[in-house]
Amino acid sequence: MPDTPPLSLPDDPKLVRNITHFARALRKAGLPIGPGRVLDAVQAVAAAGFTSREDFYWALHACFVTKPEQRMVFAQVFRLFWRDPRYLEQMMAAMLPAIRGVQEERAAKPAEKRAAEALLDGMLDQPDAPAEEPEGTEIDIDAARTASAEERLKTLDFEQMSTEEVAAAKRTLAQLQLPVTPIQSRRLMASPQGRRADWRRTLRKAARQGGDLQTIARAKRRFRWPNLVVLCDISGSMSQYSRIILHFLHAAANAKGAGWARVHGFTFGTRLTNITRHLHQRDVDAALAAAGAEAQDWEGGTRIGGCLHAFNRDWSRRVMGQGAVVLLITDGLDRGDPAVLAREMQRLQLSSRRLIWLNPLLRWDGFAPKAQGIRAMLPYTDSFRAGHSIASLEELAQVISSPSDTGEKARLMALLRSGGN
Repeated sequence: MPDTPPLSLPDDPKLVRNITHFARALRKAGLPIGPGRVLDAVQAVAAAGFTSREDFYWALHACFVTKPEQRMVFAQVFRLFWRDPRYLEQMMAAMLPAIRGVQEERAAKPAEKRAAEALLDGMLDQPDAPAEEPEGTEIDIDAARTASAEERLKTLDFEQMSTEEVAAAKRTLAQLQLPVTPIQSRRLMASPQGRRADWRRTLRKAARQGGDLQTIARAKRRFRWPNLVVLCDISGSMSQYSRIILHFLHAAANAKGAGWARVHGFTFGTRLTNITRHLHQRDVDAALAAAGAEAQDWEGGTRIGGCLHAFNRDWSRRVMGQGAVVLLITDGLDRGDPAVLAREMQRLQLSSRRLIWLNPLLRWDGFAPKAQGIRAMLPYTDSFRAGHSIASLEELAQVISSPSDTGEKARLMALLRSGGN
């Protein structure tokens, strides 16, 4: 339950109307709520009473929230609708950043922008509909604002996006590809332009011709494609990022001609879950719904060391044998034993061709490796990059095949060695 001021309900008997409006706002914010749940909520409140703020909150929560990912949205809509007497001013400031004097400028809390949009739906004055243009009148369209909006969307933090912005981000990421450079194998293949002489094939051909050696067969090295292995943190602090990144992973798994031999996906929070087979469903909504149903630790705690140990023990030899590139997506906030985490990270790095760590916390300019989990993991990554926006994932697509790219690792390792903050 969010930390908010005490509940203060109006004395006039409009509670049913208010609950209905509250349900409408939740539906606008993305929760699948129908009339049946509204009736259940009214009956639940009537049975539980509304003299206790905890009882009132959890009665509505039990009726309207069915998935872990809906908790944050419900909490923000509830806080703005029922609890904060200045909720309208806060929403106006969140929706219209140009307004000053309402409240001091601050970053929106997770899901707060979606809650504000849901509650303000229809409350803002809309401009009058333009009069019908006479026939033959030319209408000039200025695309500058559209381009500016696209650039803003690319740099916007996933956690601060509204519902419409999240949908637009998913559509953009569905078109983004992760190009990969093939790996040169030690095996040879026949090629007239090859630089190597294939003496075995040359002698076999000569034996079929009575021992007469006429030409020398040539060969060149084969090329093969590596696997992509993604380990995605779905704990409470990573939930919004992981949902959007899993859309990106689904697009990579189903892209034609992307080059990867196979894309393997794993989620982890308090336990490791293999979602590879779900990612290969063509429909992204069905794929992620099936993955979410199998992963029972959404928005739970974090046991990075234990989950990496399970991966190294049970899955590493199965999916890492062909020089796999590993994407580790987590904020590194682990409360387990740092020594165990460091040992499992080292083993993971030794098993992979490249280990790239995407951390949303890198969006902060003053980020430093202060947490024990980050300190334990950082030395065993090949590249340390941000993963909080479309732009950061586009940068990943550009450097994923570059062995020289280390991202922010060198700078942060210097801080770590110097003991600086």
